[in-house]
Amino acid sequence: MINALITVLSAWLIPLFIFLAITYAHFKGVNIFDTFVEGAKEGFTTAVSLIPYLVAMLVAISLFRQSGAMDLVASLLMPLLSRFDIPPEILPLAVMRPVSGSSALAITTEILQSRGPDSFLGRLASTLQGSTDTTLFVITVYFGSVGIRKARHALPVGLLADAAGFVAALVVCQLVFG
Repeated sequence: MINALITVLSAWLIPLFIFLAITYAHFKGVNIFDTFVEGAKEGFTTAVSLIPYLVAMLVAISLFRQSGAMDLVASLLMPLLSRFDIPPEILPLAVMRPVSGSSALAITTEILQSRGPDSFLGRLASTLQGSTDTTLFVITVYFGSVGIRKARHALPVGLLADAAGFVAALVVCQLVFG
């Protein structure tokens, strides 16, 4: 019964929200179509201004992976991983998640296909995906869109938050699924 209610509610919540917003705007006298078009113009302008930042980030990610730097990082961290019973297969995901969401998703997909979604590694990869963020992407895109040039403290704090998310995902998965 509750699952059916949640299913129906989730299917109709967003359309209901849009309907309520349009109705409210109509009664407030807002010209909805013109406002929508103006917002779309601003969104397009913002998207075009982000292209150089996105290209730079994608080139940096490609260089990181193609140069073998990710493999070097993995080999350097192997002794630490084995000491704390961290599966070495999760390291590429932990390294790529702060850098690129699409690369991290591809790694997670490969883990799920090779090990299965109900394996410890599959559950850890899924939990890690939800516990961390694409810090470099966020800094590149959001800071670039508003013109912030100095990300002095944002980068270390974001990467520290990703590390905390990794540790939390590992601890929770070991306690719950280990």
